[in-house]
Amino acid sequence: MFSSDTTIYPDTALVVQKLYRSPINYIQNELESSLSAISFSGIIKPGQTVAIAVGSRGIDNIDSVVYSCARFLENIGLKPFLVPAMGSHGGASAEGQKKVLKKLKISESSIGIPVHSEMETQIIGRLSCGLNINISKEALSADHIVIINRIKPHTKFRADIESGLCKMLTIGLGKAEGASVFHNFAVKHGFGVIEEAADFLINKLNILFGIALLEDGYGNLSKIEAVLPHNIINREKELLKQASNMMGRIPFDFLDLLIIDYFGKDISGIGMDSNITGRHRDIVGDFCTSPHAKRIFVRDLSSGSDGNGNGIGLADITTNRLVNRLDMDKTYTNAIAAISPEKAAIPIHFDSDRKCLEVCAKTLGLDSLQNARIARIRDTKHIDMMQVSKALEEEIESNQNLERVSDWEPIKFDGNDNLTSFSY
Repeated sequence: MFSSDTTIYPDTALVVQKLYRSPINYIQNELESSLSAISFSGIIKPGQTVAIAVGSRGIDNIDSVVYSCARFLENIGLKPFLVPAMGSHGGASAEGQKKVLKKLKISESSIGIPVHSEMETQIIGRLSCGLNINISKEALSADHIVIINRIKPHTKFRADIESGLCKMLTIGLGKAEGASVFHNFAVKHGFGVIEEAADFLINKLNILFGIALLEDGYGNLSKIEAVLPHNIINREKELLKQASNMMGRIPFDFLDLLIIDYFGKDISGIGMDSNITGRHRDIVGDFCTSPHAKRIFVRDLSSGSDGNGNGIGLADITTNRLVNRLDMDKTYTNAIAAISPEKAAIPIHFDSDRKCLEVCAKTLGLDSLQNARIARIRDTKHIDMMQVSKALEEEIESNQNLERVSDWEPIKFDGNDNLTSFSY
C-alpha cells in the first residue's frame, strides 16, 4: 500500500510523571491485621467450607493476597477452595478460567487449595426490576463465600458502585450465563442495578467477608481492607472515591495521537482502561474525555491476555502482529457476553509501526506529524513514564509533577520498522 515513508516525525523525549505512591510492604501482615478485627464467634464452625471468589484482573500481588487469605481461613478451622468469579472470561470454559487464574499465579499447587471452576449456575432469585440472579453452583455449595477484588472506576459506566466487590458478586460469580443476562438487562436499565443485586445477594448468601484492594498510581497494591457483608455496599462507595483519587492520568489534553505499546485483559477488562485513554464506545453510552486523543494506535497484545483482544475495537490502528495473536473465540465470547460486539471489531492493521504511523499522519488532518501532540505509554496501568513529542514541551515545563529525563531526539525505528523500546 505504501512504497515509502515520507512522514516528517517530531522529536521526542522521555518524561517522568509523579503519581500517588503508597505501596504495602508486608501483605500478609496487612491482611491479617484487617481480618483480626473481625469476630467470627457464632458465625463459623470447624470444618465448614469457604468458596474464595477470585477474578481475572492483573491486580498487583493478587496471588499473595489469595494465599494469605487461604492460610487465614485454614487457621480458623475452615476448608477453603477457589472459585473463578470472572463471568465469561477464559473462553467461558472451566479449563479456560483455570488457565486465566494460573497466569495470575493462582492455582491448586501455588495456593494449596482446590480450584472449582465449573461453569454451571443456578437462578436463586429475581429482583423487583425483573432481573434473574445467577450464581455459580460451586460457590453455592460452600458454607461461606469470601470475595476478593480491586475497587476502581469502571471502564464502561459511572455510578456510586463500579468495579469491585459488588460487581464480582453480582456479575463475576454469575459465570458466563449470569454475566450475559446482567449485561443485557443493563442496556435498558443501566448498571446502577448492581447495587440492588448486591443487596439481594448479601442478604441471601452466607458471605463471610469481602477483601477490598486498592492500587496506587503506580499500580502497587496500596490498601487491603476486610469488609463485613452488611457494610460492603456503603464501604465500597467510599473506597471507590479513594481509588479514583489515587489513579494516575495522562497529564495532557487534546492529543493528536496516543500510542499504547501493550493492550490486554491482564491490564484492563477492555484491554486499555478508558479512564486513561478517555475513549469508550458502547451500547449503554459512548464518551470521549481527557486526553481527547484523535487517534489511538495500539502496538501489541500482552502475553498475559491469553489471546483475548476484547476492546481492540476502541483503537483506530494496530499491527498485524497483534491481530495474529488474537484468539477470536475468546475475544468474541467476552465481547458478546458484555453486549459489546463493537469492542471486538479489528481496526485497520499493518505489518510495521512505521506504516501504522504513516496512516496516522494521513488521517489526523495535519500537514505532518512534526508538530503533532503525541504521547506514548507502555500500557494504561503504567503511565509514570511517557515518550512525548516536542509540541508538549511547554506543558511539561509548567507542570511540577512532570520531569523531562532525556534530550529531545528523533523517533527511532529498528530494522523491522518498529518503534524501539523506551525505558519504563
